[in-house]
Amino acid sequence: MSPASHSRKPLGMVLVDRGLCSQADVEHALSEQASAGGHIGEILIAMGKLEADDLAVALGVQAGLSPIDLDEVEVSDAVTARMDAGTCELYRVVPVRVEGDVLVVALADPLNVNILPDLSFTLGCEVRGAIASEGAIDRALRRLYGETEQTSMASVLSEVSSSVAGVDLEDAESMAAAAPVVKLLNYILLQAIRDKASDVHLEPFENEFKVRYRVDGVLFEVEAPPPSLASALLSRVKVMSNLDIAETRVPQDGRIELSLGGKPIDLRVSTLPTVHGESCVMRVLDRSVVSLELANLGLRADEESMLRALLKRPHGIVLVTGPTGSGKTTTLYSALNLLNEVERKIITVEDPVEYDLDGIIQVQINDEIDVSYATVLRTILRQDPDVLLVGEIRDKETAQIAVEAALTGHLILSTLHTNDAPSTVTRLVDIGIPPYLIVSTLEAVVAQRLVRTVCPDCRTEYDPDEDVLRELGLERGALGGRRFAYGKGCETCNFSGHKGRRAIYEIMLLSERLRQMILDGAATQDLREVALTEGMRPLREAGRLAVLDGSTTVEEVLRETLLDV
Repeated sequence: MSPASHSRKPLGMVLVDRGLCSQADVEHALSEQASAGGHIGEILIAMGKLEADDLAVALGVQAGLSPIDLDEVEVSDAVTARMDAGTCELYRVVPVRVEGDVLVVALADPLNVNILPDLSFTLGCEVRGAIASEGAIDRALRRLYGETEQTSMASVLSEVSSSVAGVDLEDAESMAAAAPVVKLLNYILLQAIRDKASDVHLEPFENEFKVRYRVDGVLFEVEAPPPSLASALLSRVKVMSNLDIAETRVPQDGRIELSLGGKPIDLRVSTLPTVHGESCVMRVLDRSVVSLELANLGLRADEESMLRALLKRPHGIVLVTGPTGSGKTTTLYSALNLLNEVERKIITVEDPVEYDLDGIIQVQINDEIDVSYATVLRTILRQDPDVLLVGEIRDKETAQIAVEAALTGHLILSTLHTNDAPSTVTRLVDIGIPPYLIVSTLEAVVAQRLVRTVCPDCRTEYDPDEDVLRELGLERGALGGRRFAYGKGCETCNFSGHKGRRAIYEIMLLSERLRQMILDGAATQDLREVALTEGMRPLREAGRLAVLDGSTTVEEVLRETLLDV
């Protein structure tokens, strides 16, 4: 019986039938659901009456999938050979048995049944799903395939090179639909997501085709297919992102939605015509990589308490500044996550919307049809919001509406491109906002940078020499016996010595003295000096503290705070 034709039982009945909890537990959970809302399965987990794996299996049964215990099932070598390790890992499935012409696979995610048609196409046979727990899937993959990721990538490249020979290279549609090309692109995306890459670059050159990932802000090259397959891969990307595969002369933008390991992942796709074909960059938006919690941003205790106090204010503007790719959006989303309570109406205006946030109204900018920041903001103020997030203050009109919103009792969060906190005031004046309106609405400016953190697996401590201390502006006596750290390089960090990033912050709170100086037209440097005397910690100092903590390196701090004084 297919999931589509299955008559759905109530989840509570499925749980009781399978002996996962009692009828009394279900009734208690239903009572909680009636009074406070929520999902019955999550309520039972919170009550300690149900495990997350058991809930996933029950949801699969409810959707019409047959439950299967992978720990008790013997999978033959012939069945295992039907799928390689990389494909299984990509789709989070395990082949179980063959019934006639149908391959039965176990899924970890009951909501992932939409991958079955893709698998059918890639494998060339009908594929039917069953449901198993996430832990059982992991154990089965290790038992059946072991650690074969690198060989799998090499074998896919070999398979693509030989199999695509029969495909008409002039026919973009047939190239994009060729199963080996589909499998190759799947591998490239899987490896990127495994490596927690933020961007995937597919770049054609005269005699080679490069695939590069940006991880922790730095690009590195990976094994790539031959140049003859560049157009086939690009065509596949275009098909997946609903772009015009026949149009190769103009840039195009699209979006791909994937479900990987039960997690939704969005890819923002951008193509650009070059002299050797189309270059493509895919921005990976993986919510699981970004932890939208203030406690995980890298804020020091005093900085976190300052930011929490700012977010409790009923109105005013809080600006987050820094260059592109400095983590401003993550900081703002984390702030919204903290504010996201049932008694607050929160609306965001973004270009683009990077992550879906439950309980928050999010609006996508589209300048082509005049859905601009300014036009949307005028409408939003009639939607009775308490908190507004404006993706970026780009011009005078947007800034003026943000100021008006703050004056009429709204808390406004937004970003601006400036090098540090004090220069933000000058930037607002340059945009065209009068100083008296700035001092009436601006509550604080948070400048930030991202620095790569030392890989924990190859972390090595050392005593810095005098040149290093001098460059960082430190005296040896200030070390207090602490040592610096760096990463030697290992497989975990792709031999870079770094794994992950953290933010360093400069928070300028607008005191009465600073407000008066802004009204008097004070220079940026004068504002900076007063802010420092009032306790503002500059970016360079924040970086020094991160080095003393052993979480980052001297080189990272010098690179990211080069313009600080």
